[in-house]
Amino acid sequence: MEKFSFLEHTADIKFQAFGKTREEVFENCALALSNALYDGKIKEKKTYKIKTQGDDNESLLYNFLEELLFLFDTENFLLSSVKEIKIKDNKITAKLIGDNSEKYEIKTYIKAVTYNDMFIKKEKNKFTAQVVLDV
Repeated sequence: MEKFSFLEHTADIKFQAFGKTREEVFENCALALSNALYDGKIKEKKTYKIKTQGDDNESLLYNFLEELLFLFDTENFLLSSVKEIKIKDNKITAKLIGDNSEKYEIKTYIKAVTYNDMFIKKEKNKFTAQVVLDV
């Protein structure tokens, strides 16, 4: 199963991510956001643990991705992988592994995650999430 795919959008970056579980689709959304910033191999040299919550799946995903952008903007952190991701009662914890973004040539700077066209749905045995990033 593919992890994510980018879709056509007039001005921003739009993607869909896929997973067998809610955790996997959140992880793949994080990887898609990272791929929008830099589309090469990222070394695993820095680790952050994050915790956030939301009122529903969409706000939880929004807050989770905003945490990644916050780390990128404030700590120069570029995500390589997500480990130990747990979602329970609209709260998420995850261990983020990556490197200093200053060592990479960033291709696109993301201003924000948006709620525009955002959804998370489960069909049969697969979750699909869609996100638009403001660039």
